[in-house]
Amino acid sequence: MLKKYFLKIVLAAFCVGCLSCGQGFQETQNPRLVIAIDATFVPMSFLNDQGELDGFEVDLIKEVVKNAGFDYELVNVEWGGLFGGLITEKFDLVISSITILEERKNRMAFSIPYLQSGVAVLVRKDIENVDSLEQLAEIKATVGAQINTTSYYFLQKYEGMKIKTYEKFGHAVIDMANKGNDGVVGDSVQVNYYFNENKELTQNARFLGSRMTSENYGIVLRKENLELKQKIDTSLKGLLKNGTVQKLHGKWNLGDFSVVPMPE
Repeated sequence: MLKKYFLKIVLAAFCVGCLSCGQGFQETQNPRLVIAIDATFVPMSFLNDQGELDGFEVDLIKEVVKNAGFDYELVNVEWGGLFGGLITEKFDLVISSITILEERKNRMAFSIPYLQSGVAVLVRKDIENVDSLEQLAEIKATVGAQINTTSYYFLQKYEGMKIKTYEKFGHAVIDMANKGNDGVVGDSVQVNYYFNENKELTQNARFLGSRMTSENYGIVLRKENLELKQKIDTSLKGLLKNGTVQKLHGKWNLGDFSVVPMPE
C-alpha cells in the first residue's frame, strides 16, 4: 500500500511539473505579427533567385519587429490588396515604400519615417532639348508610370502630357527601351536601380534633373493599434539612431536620391 501511495505522489508531481513547464513555454513565446509587402519593387522588396523575399524593406522590417519583441510572418501581396487587407485585419503591418500622406492618415496610422525618397524621371536620349517635365508636357510627350502610385498622381499635374500606366514600373522601363514611351517617372530608388543595373538603359536614357519631390516612407498600421505603433516607433527609432538603417541603405545601394532620416 505504501508503495502504491508513493507512486501516486510521484505521478501527480510529474503531471503538475509538465503542466507548469507547458505554461512557462507558452509565456516565453513572442506575439506574432503578419506583415504584408508587395515584392515587386527592386531593390526595396522582391523575390530573389531562390524565390525568397529579399531587399532593403525586407531586411528592415525583420530588424524592426524582432527589436520590438515580436515574431513575424511576411506575406507577399499585390499592391492593390495591401490597404484593404490591413483594414480587414488580415495583416497587422504593411511595408512597401508607402508615402506618408495626410489623406492616408484619415484611414490608417504610420510609423515614424524610415526613408526619405521622391520622384525621379528618366527620358530617352533621343528626346533632345528637354530638361524638365514642363518641357515634356509642352511637346505632348508620353510618359509612363506605375498606376495608383505617387509618381502616377504626380504626372497628372502636367497638362498636355500623355500618361501611360503600367502594373509594374519595370514594364514602363522595358516599354521605354522599345520606344513605347518617351520617358518614365518612378520612385528615385527604383529609377536609380534600373538605371545602374542596365547598361543598355545607361546608353539610351538619361536622368531629367534630380529628385523632383520629397516623400517620407512609413510602416502602416491600423489606427486603433496605438500600443503596437508605440512599440514599432520605439524600435525603429533605435535602429535609426544606431546606424542599422543606414547600413542597410548602403548594402542595397539605394543611391544619393534617397536619405535615411534621423528621428526628431
